[in-house]
Amino acid sequence: MFDSIIPTGGLDLGTALVCTGVSLVLGVLSAVLYRLGTKRFSGSLIITLVVLPALVQTVIMLVNGSVGAGLAVMGAFSLVRFRSAPGSARDICFIFYSMCIGLATGMGYVAFAVLLAVSVGIVLAVLGLIPRFRDTRRKKLLRITIPEDMNYTDAFTDIFEEFLSSSELVMVRTTAMGTLFDLRYEIVEKDVTREKELIDKLRTRNGNLTISIGVIPDIGDSL
Repeated sequence: MFDSIIPTGGLDLGTALVCTGVSLVLGVLSAVLYRLGTKRFSGSLIITLVVLPALVQTVIMLVNGSVGAGLAVMGAFSLVRFRSAPGSARDICFIFYSMCIGLATGMGYVAFAVLLAVSVGIVLAVLGLIPRFRDTRRKKLLRITIPEDMNYTDAFTDIFEEFLSSSELVMVRTTAMGTLFDLRYEIVEKDVTREKELIDKLRTRNGNLTISIGVIPDIGDSL
């Protein structure tokens, strides 16, 4: 059942088309699973997940049996890492998922590639639907500007205890030629409907200087 469909005498056009077609279909499956599991996604990564299995499959077919070509391709792939932006652990998981599909189809193990894509895809989909494995209480980035003579260490402690489940000061920097401090906190709100009330109380404490609340990038689980 899991025998390679590539003929012993060498690759032919029909086999190459079958492997490429399966790679593209399974690549679409990978992209769909990734898209369903996240609210914010990169369009370029979606395209990459679709075509990556076919690209990896092509490389494997070209270097099959050639040690020199294999080493050259390995060196070329190692350079890609330095041209890539950091990704989250989930992004990298799906990239490896697509690469494994391409490796299987590139060796001619089409049935195994389908089994791998479906079984692992089901696991990824199920885990993505379980609240325990999702960030249901999204962290946000709170930025507060305060005057230089204000002690920021415990200036907002009572307000944070009232409105926030957790807060962590992640950055402090000076602005306006050192006359102001820019504080950045990673926060989790107890009740998002009270966000305006939170901002109003912070404004009365920091002298009505700039305050902003926004979603932070997915960098906490980056690899």
